[in-house]
Amino acid sequence: MQEDESDLTGTTPRRRPKNSVREVGGRRLQPATLMMGHGFDPALSEGSLKPPIFLTSTFVFENAAAGKRFFEGVTGKRPGGAEGLVYSRFNGPNQEILEDRLSLWEDAEDALTFSSGMSAIATVLLTFVQPGDVIVHSGPLYAATETLIGRILGRFGVQWLDFPAGAEQAQIEEVLGRAKAMGRVPLIYLESPANPTNALVDVEAVAAARAAVFGDERPPIAIDNTFLGPLWAKPLEQGADLSIYSLTKYAGGHSDLVAGGVVGAKALLDPIRMMRNTIGTITDPNTAWMLLRSLETLELRMTRAGENAAKVCAFLRDHPKVESVGYLGFLEDGGDARQADIYRRHCTGAGSTFSLYLKGGEKEAFAFLDSLKIAHLAVSLGGTETLASAPAAMTHLSVPEERKQALGITDNLVRISIGVEDPDDLIADFSQALDAIG
Repeated sequence: MQEDESDLTGTTPRRRPKNSVREVGGRRLQPATLMMGHGFDPALSEGSLKPPIFLTSTFVFENAAAGKRFFEGVTGKRPGGAEGLVYSRFNGPNQEILEDRLSLWEDAEDALTFSSGMSAIATVLLTFVQPGDVIVHSGPLYAATETLIGRILGRFGVQWLDFPAGAEQAQIEEVLGRAKAMGRVPLIYLESPANPTNALVDVEAVAAARAAVFGDERPPIAIDNTFLGPLWAKPLEQGADLSIYSLTKYAGGHSDLVAGGVVGAKALLDPIRMMRNTIGTITDPNTAWMLLRSLETLELRMTRAGENAAKVCAFLRDHPKVESVGYLGFLEDGGDARQADIYRRHCTGAGSTFSLYLKGGEKEAFAFLDSLKIAHLAVSLGGTETLASAPAAMTHLSVPEERKQALGITDNLVRISIGVEDPDDLIADFSQALDAIG
């Protein structure tokens, strides 16, 4: 990834990174192992064990012909993308190493990283959506995503239709059919589990419905996989084409950066890359470097947080001041058979973010939140620390009241993201906070 500084005249071929080891003794190496060095050659960076942070705005070309060739790739005049480093709005060593590693978790062809999760979502939508199009999406979505689709793109004549997160194939087909009659459908956009209700989307049913309605002319399926990915859900295996992440969450995992990512088929990522090159939504080198650090412990952190959540939720669901707990691990215990079926087919774990419905309303939710001693009253999720918030009054405040009620975003809902603290300490904290409710 780094230029060879020994000769910039063009008389010596540009040094390339050595090929990363992908298997040993016939065993295919797992992502948790590959995070330690994949895509980086220490020999190109003075033998540094870890990639340096490349704080540069531009890169020196070996010769004029190389500069022309690189720009032909960046601008799309020649297929295949940039063959080398050009300018930090387009690419950079830290970003390229990060994207190489990010794609491994879902065994995707390619990956792109962005300055935030919302910039990833916005860049994807701007790539595929044209004025007058009709977007079909699951509901609910993260409030900012709903705002982007309904209000901002709506200013350009873009319309939308949605279906409930747990909808079956027939219902999804009906919505897709209506959308097709209204205009061009450029994209089917999903979020699973839904934020903040934790409702799952049947990606396989969506893919089947798309095939039934559109035949061979199929709009891509993009899914926000932030809540469970990449450890507990791999939607590309169920028929999604693009898996989108707020890398701020579990991938970053320390509540100290903001970034986004998209993984999937190269044929779809290439036009997204072109849009990113134009509007400049790439992640910065320092953030990319921090994500490289975080990916090394992603599996460890997510596993511990998931184990903690199981213990905490087992305590919460039997508490007299709790109405219900929207935790995916409880789906197997009965209740919503549809959601349990999706969970069995799509998920390898229940995650560590869940919905807590308290008995009462906003007063009780606020009393609980204000009494927490260990868990922090803050939005976001997937960090090493436990976070709690009131979606109806905070992250989803901008959602119209009638839509919040229809989607189950009620005043007594508290969203909790469990961290890697001692689980018994967290249970003690939640216990005293529940006791503080009048």
